[in-house]
Amino acid sequence: MITSEFTMLLAAAAGNEPLQATTIVIGTFILEDAATLLAAMQVATGALSLPLALCSLYAGIVLGDLGLYGLGGLSASHPWAARLVPKRRRDLGRDWVSDRVVSLVLVSRFVPGLRLPTYTTLGFLRAPLGRFAAAAIGATLLWTSGLFYISLRLGTLMMRYLGVWRWAGLAIFLIVLVMVGRLATRIYVKRTSS
Repeated sequence: MITSEFTMLLAAAAGNEPLQATTIVIGTFILEDAATLLAAMQVATGALSLPLALCSLYAGIVLGDLGLYGLGGLSASHPWAARLVPKRRRDLGRDWVSDRVVSLVLVSRFVPGLRLPTYTTLGFLRAPLGRFAAAAIGATLLWTSGLFYISLRLGTLMMRYLGVWRWAGLAIFLIVLVMVGRLATRIYVKRTSS
């Protein structure tokens, strides 16, 4: 399981801050919410410093977001893009998203499953990179800080009351987080289709 491998890598990197940071950054590329939860658990156990964990999480998530934007931009230059999306439609799309970059990034950060299509579309349509990057950084600071803080508090409580069972508690928390995300997505889709 990815979470146990991530935890083992962080434990093996104990005392080696560059290796810990690299592990967290790579973890965010795989499953950023899980990386956030696991980094918070490692901070709660004292195996990882708080500043290193947060800075690594922020860097990894923002780099991933910029990477998705870049992939969209690269795909726009491919010949098949001109066949699938004519220039006039791309121009219309660019005009529409240019005024909505911040709100699109914020919504996609908080609604599971929207980041990949939204960020790649913004890159494909060549939405203003500066606005995209600023919105991605702001949304990451809000979401990751909140999730990290909750995870850190839960991790501390789980260590105190669950001991070795804290990892089962973390697994339950991850499941609840995914279920809440799916519920939020359904509610959002229902509201927007009405």
